[in-house]
Amino acid sequence: MTKRILYFVIAIAVLFALTFSLHNYLNDSTLSYSLLQVYSFHAIAALLVYVSIELLATTLPNQAGYGYLMMMFFKIGIFLLMFQESVFEKDSLTQQERIGLVVPLFIFLMAEAVAVGKLLNSK
Repeated sequence: MTKRILYFVIAIAVLFALTFSLHNYLNDSTLSYSLLQVYSFHAIAALLVYVSIELLATTLPNQAGYGYLMMMFFKIGIFLLMFQESVFEKDSLTQQERIGLVVPLFIFLMAEAVAVGKLLNSK
């Protein structure tokens, strides 16, 4: 269990460094929010989701899938609460601002879905 968590932490750290650097390099406009905060939120949330599902799968392996679904709803809700004043108070976002919000979400969502899928299949 500890070995899988350590591998996931390393994978998320590498994914964070690569994707944030690339996205920041390719971004040529000023965003109304901090791109670093958005990437940091998704990286930390992915780590918390994976660790909690890992712990849940050891105690209640049949309920781990439901736990993952619940954590996704919590993650989206917390994101909306944390970034509502900097992102959602504007009437319309530019295309680059929308991309800056969606790309980190999908990158870290795919990473944690693959890791949780492997975990649940092994149990």
